[in-house]
Amino acid sequence: MSSKNLDTLYRQVIMDHYKNPRNKGILEDGSLTINMNNPTCGDRIQLTMKVEDGKVTDSKFEGEGCSISMSSASMMTQAIKGKNIDDALKLSKIFSDMMLGKEYDDNIDLGDIEALQGVSQFPARIKCATLAWKAMEKGLNENNQ
Repeated sequence: MSSKNLDTLYRQVIMDHYKNPRNKGILEDGSLTINMNNPTCGDRIQLTMKVEDGKVTDSKFEGEGCSISMSSASMMTQAIKGKNIDDALKLSKIFSDMMLGKEYDDNIDLGDIEALQGVSQFPARIKCATLAWKAMEKGLNENNQ
């Protein structure tokens, strides 16, 4: 597939997650709640996660922001469901490395998340893409202590 076709496909995946977000909403019942925002552009997220027996059993988000931040939150909540805490944090590290243009373990199937790799070419947008991931890391690290 040519890089132009790949860019178009990735844009479509991002817009699909933005227009039809997965896991939109709030979890109740003693879930972890993390609020974060990106003051430079106004993106805001409230992430709720249910962690049971060291595993993320459910995850939802509310918020407002650009298509990149909201689609990234949608993709992230999908990706971490059912993962144990260490695997969710490892996935976050891989995503962070991808955003920073660093080498990362590309043997792991990132699914839709791969559509965000082009964001790394736009430094001002990296914080948009990583906002939900930073919220997830903060919540899991605080819960894990």
